[in-house]
Amino acid sequence: MRAPLMALLMLSISLAGCLEAGDSTNQGPGHADLSAPAEWQIGQWWLYTFSTPDWEDDSARLVVAEDDAEDGTAYMLAISSEREAKRHAVLNHNPFLGRITHDNLSAFENGDPQSVLNFPLETGKSWDFTLFGIDWNTEVIGSSNGRATMSATSSDGQVLTYTYDGWAGFIGTLVWYDSEDTLQLRMVLTGNGFDHSGNVWFIRAGDIFAEEWDHAAGAPDVEITDSFFVGDHPSQGPYDEMIYWLDAEMGGGPSSGSLTLRDHNSASALTRQWGAGAKESGNLGTIPYPSGEYTLSITQTGDSYIRLIVAGGLTSSWEL
Repeated sequence: MRAPLMALLMLSISLAGCLEAGDSTNQGPGHADLSAPAEWQIGQWWLYTFSTPDWEDDSARLVVAEDDAEDGTAYMLAISSEREAKRHAVLNHNPFLGRITHDNLSAFENGDPQSVLNFPLETGKSWDFTLFGIDWNTEVIGSSNGRATMSATSSDGQVLTYTYDGWAGFIGTLVWYDSEDTLQLRMVLTGNGFDHSGNVWFIRAGDIFAEEWDHAAGAPDVEITDSFFVGDHPSQGPYDEMIYWLDAEMGGGPSSGSLTLRDHNSASALTRQWGAGAKESGNLGTIPYPSGEYTLSITQTGDSYIRLIVAGGLTSSWEL
C-alpha cells in the first residue's frame, strides 16, 4: 500500500488545523470534551463537504431532526436538501445520516449501531467496528486542542483516518483510502451551529441495482438485456419510489448508446439515447411505483460507457 499511515495522519492534522480558522467550528455549547459524547439538540447542524473519485464535490448540511429515536436512545440526523437526501441515498457515501446513538454517537449499518467513536477518546485506546461493509480496527493515535484523531485499518490494507471535533461535537474529518491508495471518501467539516429552521429530510434506502457497461471502439455492436426485482425494504415495508443515478459518455465517430428500463407492464420507466460525443454525468432522478420486476435493455456501438445505479427509498421529513 502506497499511502503510509503518517501521511494520512498529517493530512488529518492539517485538515483539523484548517477547521480552527473558522469561528463556527471552534465553539460548542460548552467546552471541547473528549471524555463523553456531546449532547445534541434538535436543530443543531453540521456542514460538510464530500469528495469521492466518482463525482464532483458536494456539500451537505446535516441537522438533528429528532432526539428520541430508537425508544429514546438515539438521534435522527437528516439533511437540509431533499435533492441531496436523494443523492446520498442512491450513492450511499454518507454513513452518518439516520439514527445516531446517544451513548457513543454510533451510526447504524445493516440495522446495528457501529462504534466509529468510543468514549472516552484516550490516546492508545482501540476497538473494532464495521463501516461501508468493511471491518475496521481503530486506535486513538493522538489528541490536541479539543480534537481526537483515530486511525483504522482493515485486513486487506484499507485505511480510514478521522477526527472527532470536541468543539463541534461530531466528526471533524474523515478520509478513506482503499488498499490501492485510491481515495474513496473525504469528509471535511466546514461549519456548524444551532437552531436550523426549515424542512429536513432523511431517506431510508436499499440497494437494488448497480452496473456499468464499457464498450471499446472496434468491438462488435452489442445489445444487452438484464432484469431485477424490486420488493420491499427489509424492515420498513414498501418503498415510496426508486432513485437512480445515471452516467453516460459516448466517443466520436460511430459511437452511440441507448438505455430503456421497463416495468412489469412493459411501460417505459426510464429511456435514454446518446449519439456520438454525448455526455450525461450524474443525472439524478426518481421512478414512482417501484414494486415488481423491471427489464433493462442496453445498446452500444463504438466507444461508449454507461453506468446505472438504482436504490429504493422511503422518505421522512420534518419541519423545524
